[in-house]
Amino acid sequence: MKTQLFLPTKAAADALGISMDTLKRKRETCGGFLENGKDYFLGATANSPIIWCIERCREAFNYRGMCARKGVLK
Repeated sequence: MKTQLFLPTKAAADALGISMDTLKRKRETCGGFLENGKDYFLGATANSPIIWCIERCREAFNYRGMCARKGVLK
């Protein structure tokens, strides 16, 4: 079984090579494609950091990029 890497927003954005703002905008609650409970997890309070699953986020960004390059998404 593969161990998944979970990181808080700043470290996740750095690991993915994108800005923190871009990462946050891609949540489904902001009109994006990253899903709560799968790609990221909220903390127990409003001040808790969001924790991101790096592998799932990378796969989601890659899928969207492939679709965009093939003209599937507009």
